[in-house]
Amino acid sequence: MKKKLLNEEDINLFRTSVAGARRITQDTVSHSPRRKKIGHIAPERLMQEQVDASYYFSDEFQPNLETEGPTRYIRPDANHYELKKLRRGDYSPELFLDLHGLTQLQAKQEIGALIAACRREHVYCACVMHGHGKHILKQQAPLWLAQHPDIIAFHQAPKEWGGNASLLILVEMNELTQR
Repeated sequence: MKKKLLNEEDINLFRTSVAGARRITQDTVSHSPRRKKIGHIAPERLMQEQVDASYYFSDEFQPNLETEGPTRYIRPDANHYELKKLRRGDYSPELFLDLHGLTQLQAKQEIGALIAACRREHVYCACVMHGHGKHILKQQAPLWLAQHPDIIAFHQAPKEWGGNASLLILVEMNELTQR
């Protein structure tokens, strides 16, 4: 491929047309995050939040969850459209919890800690990855989540977030966490 060289007349025409131009300086604009980042939190407070959040979970209570189709739950006072948006993948989780290899007690505590962290960090959507395994955590995690008062809804995650081995959850943000 041959390079086409410009003749002298075209070069002069170009130079006269851009005579007053100057280089644009890069002025990067950084946007502040929509949620507040909380600085250092005392380990005692984190442990207390974890214990408080796992207080709601009972192994005896069996919430009335639908057995047909994907795992899903919506609080009675919540908008059912939120569940549909979860199913479609309209929400992107900001926090992820991997329960692989944990016992039921550890998983219950970690779910409690996740909910507390979501409320503290102002995270509306999170992902709980329970895996397939022996289906113990896969069966128990929805039962625990349905008992917690701060859980608005959960649905089996879309494929990009883990499919039927994980759940997307919506955590309620109220005026106490908006401070």
